[in-house]
Parts: sequence; C-alpha cells; structure tokens
Amino acid sequence: MKSIRFISWTVVGTTERKNKPGTITSIFINTLTQKNNNMKNTLLAVIAISLLALSACNNGTDKAADHDMSKMKSDSAAPPSATGDKDIKSVSVTFTNVDPKIAASVKEVVSHYLHIKNALANDNADEAASGAKAVSAALAKVDKSFFTPEQKKVYDESEGDLKEHAEHIGKSKIDHQREHFSMMSEDVYSLVKAFGGGQALYHDHCPMANDGKGAMWLSELKEIKNPYMGSKMPTCGTVEEKIQ
Repeated sequence: MKSIRFISWTVVGTTERKNKPGTITSIFINTLTQKNNNMKNTLLAVIAISLLALSACNNGTDKAADHDMSKMKSDSAAPPSATGDKDIKSVSVTFTNVDPKIAASVKEVVSHYLHIKNALANDNADEAASGAKAVSAALAKVDKSFFTPEQKKVYDESEGDLKEHAEHIGKSKIDHQREHFSMMSEDVYSLVKAFGGGQALYHDHCPMANDGKGAMWLSELKEIKNPYMGSKMPTCGTVEEKIQ
C-alpha cells in the first residue's frame, strides 16, 4: 500500500509540477506559444503588405496606361504643324506691275507644275507626265507682248529650260522625271519670285534628294510632301520660305 501511495503521489506531483507556473516546462510551453503567435502575426503582416504592394502596382499601371492613352489622344488631336507661317521667312515678288494676262499665264504654268509635284509625291509617273504636257501647253500660250522689256528678259531666261524639262518628264520613267523636276523647280522658282504664282507658295528643300546633293521644290501646302522621295520618305524636308 505504501508503495502504491508513493507512486500515486509521485505521478500527481509530477503532473502538478508540469502545470505549475514558473516551472521550466511551463516556461518552455509559453515560449513556444508566444513564438507561434509571433510567426502568425508576422505572416499576416507580410500578406497584408504584399496585397497593398500588388494593389499599388496595379493602380500605377492603370495610371500609366491612362496617361499613355491620354497622351496618344492629345498627340492625335494635335495639328500637323506646330509652327505658324510667322516662323517662315517671307519673300515678296519682284514685279508688282505685272499685266493681268501675264499673271494668268504664269499662274497656269505654276498650277500644272504643282500637278507634277503632287503626282511625284504619290509615286505616280503617269500623272506626272500628264502634268508636264499641260505645262508645255501653258508655256506655248504665253503672249510675250504683254511683258515689259525687263520682265521679258527674266522670263526668257527660264522658258527654254522649262520646255526641255517638261518634255523629258512627259515621256520618262519616274526616276528620270524626278531628275528633271528638280531642275524645273529652279526655273519655276525664278518665275514665281519675279511674277508671283497666283497664290502663296512655299519653297521647300530636301537634303536627301539628288543623290544627297539636295533639291528644292515649290508647294501650295505648308506641310511637307516630298516629290523626290515619295512614299519612302514623304515628310523629309524643310520649309525655307514663303513667296507671296
């Protein structure tokens, strides 16, 4: 009986010591519990921070996308040219006392020249040839009797070359047409500076044309439409001056 009581007391005492506050066992259990709670709290905090970071990234991406879209809309709504004519050098014609018949004749020549220019800008050799034939016809109708002696001298300096270039453009392939158009442009430029073209015209220049030597042309538009490069580089060039 004494042995049984002793064993019973030992077991009970051991159980009590296990649960008694301050014992090594209870301290160890509390420590494990505390660490477990801390790990849970840390894990929850990490998850919360990750969710916040993910949300911020998505918002940032959405804002960036919205910004890009608004920029695209703004760019597409922008006018094709940011500079006005006030930034372009303006040139006045030499002769202000031009007879109306001469003015009309020069205007017709210029109109058909622009026909050639636009055809070449669109890589259309047939239309360029058609415009060149119209230039020849317009030159043939000019009545030189209405020129003053000084005006006639200026016109005669360009007339022969204009006829030759128009003839070549009227029957050649597009590469050869462009070669003669660059020379024709110089002659038409001289006529327009002297007599006017019946409208405001822009003197443009392309540094890439003529095998990198550069070439000029006249245009009724401020926006560049390159007759030498065509669809390859349609906007290559700069506006040098405005003749009016």
